[in-house]
Amino acid sequence: MNEVITRQVVVDKLAAYLQHEVSLHELVSWAESAMMEAKFENAHFTAIRDVVARLGVADVRAFGLTWEDCEELLGRLGYAAQVHIQAT
Repeated sequence: MNEVITRQVVVDKLAAYLQHEVSLHELVSWAESAMMEAKFENAHFTAIRDVVARLGVADVRAFGLTWEDCEELLGRLGYAAQVHIQAT
């Protein structure tokens, strides 16, 4: 993984998880790889690093990943979540 991780990349990964496009396991694996191998955008380094680190432990029972956690993580990145409900 040689990509630069930006806020948008992290938000896209989190959105994919919330929209059931990737599993929690896939999200955690991505975050673990990013922490070990990727470079983070300098402009928002601390926020990105902290959020990715938190996502990397989301599969541990003591941490988990609730809706409120996702809202807080998105807020740290300068984003907000919105829910769209539709009939199936």
